[in-house]
Amino acid sequence: MAATIIIVVIIIVIVLAVILNYRKKVMQGCCGAEGDAAEKVIPKDVNLSEYPYTCTIRIEGMTCKNCAARIENRFNQTDGFFAKVNLRKNSAEVRTKTPVEDGEIKSIVAKAGYHVTEVQRA
Repeated sequence: MAATIIIVVIIIVIVLAVILNYRKKVMQGCCGAEGDAAEKVIPKDVNLSEYPYTCTIRIEGMTCKNCAARIENRFNQTDGFFAKVNLRKNSAEVRTKTPVEDGEIKSIVAKAGYHVTEVQRA
């Protein structure tokens, strides 16, 4: 009898945890964003021909459009960068006006709260 009560209590705790987690995702977005998606940052220079250097990066940790917007915004607010995230492929195409090291790209993504797993140069 006592074992049954303990099992039922554990199941109830698990169900409550799942419900609270789901409620948080519905209210704040899957990654904890407050309300709607982040406002999109547009780079000062949108002429793609001004960005001759291109790389594709694979990003770990993105789960929703809020995640993608955070990464795009972090790049697009940095002078000399233009980025477009593909959430389905967990990647981003990053264009730059000057050559940049992989470490700088990884640092920008890390500041947004994510992790670069691969950098492919075009």
